[in-house]
Parts: sequence; structure tokens; C-alpha cells
Amino acid sequence: MYIPTIDTTMMIYVLLGLTVILIVWIIRLETRINKLLQGKNIDSIEDAIVKINEDSKTLHSFRNDSVEYLKNIEARLKRSVQAVETIRYNPFKGTGSGGNQSFATAFVNEKGDGAVISSLYSRDHVGIFSKPIKKFVSEFEMTEEERLALKSAKDSLVYAPKNTNEKRTT
Repeated sequence: MYIPTIDTTMMIYVLLGLTVILIVWIIRLETRINKLLQGKNIDSIEDAIVKINEDSKTLHSFRNDSVEYLKNIEARLKRSVQAVETIRYNPFKGTGSGGNQSFATAFVNEKGDGAVISSLYSRDHVGIFSKPIKKFVSEFEMTEEERLALKSAKDSLVYAPKNTNEKRTT
């Protein structure tokens, strides 16, 4: 049986060809890596990954701080006045005096807590009254105009509960 043998010259050409192919391949990989890192002040990909990880931690911390801040703002908004309605009226309609100088104004938050302030105007006297409101109800007797101002304020709230026992849903 005949076994072909490769002579030394042929072996050198094959190895030389493989060397050229490997050199071209290495040069091509180097250019691709240089393009990947071009224009950056980072010496290695490991440094880039470390920097991205640090930035990610900073963003995560900022996100947590922002969420806490927004929760604080939401809690403060729920306690703040969110509806103000004023009703002007003449308490002395039959006598022809007074005009529409009297008023009732309701100031309430979304839970229905607040106050109704009313003014009773006559030619020689002005009276100002304030009544606390809890869950859209006052423990003091209210005039029709005060009830109307409170109802208008309640209706102007976007998320006003229809029943004081209901919770707001979004």
C-alpha cells in the first residue's frame, strides 16, 4: 500500500499559509476591538462594566429616593385643600337690603376634611362664621348655602367617594 508523504517544502508552504491566515484574522479582531473601544477613556471592557455597574447603583438609589419623595408628596396632597367652592347669596331677599354680599365657602380635601367659612352681610354688621368639616359632615348646624357650597366642593373632587365608607380606587 502506498502512503503519500509530504515533503518538507510543501509542509513549510502550508504552515506559512496558515500563519498568514492567522495573522490576518488577528489583525481583523484587533481592528474590531479598537472600533468597539474607540473614543472612550476606558482602558478595558472590565472597566466599562464596572462603570456601568456603578451608574446602575446610582440610578437605583435615585429611583428609591424619588419613590419615597413622591409618596411623601402624595400623603401631603391628600391632607391639603383640593376643592374650594363659594356660594354668594342675599340673606335678606324680602327686605331689599344686603344684596349678594353674603357668602359661604367650603374648603375640603379629598377625604372630606376641612372647613366652611360663611359671611353674613348687612348694612351695619358683618358676621363671619367657621364650621369644621369631617368626612363631608359638620357637627354644627349648617345653612342651606353652606350645605350647597360643601356639596359643590364634594362634587368638584375627581376622586370624591360617594359614600364616606368607600375608599378611593385608581
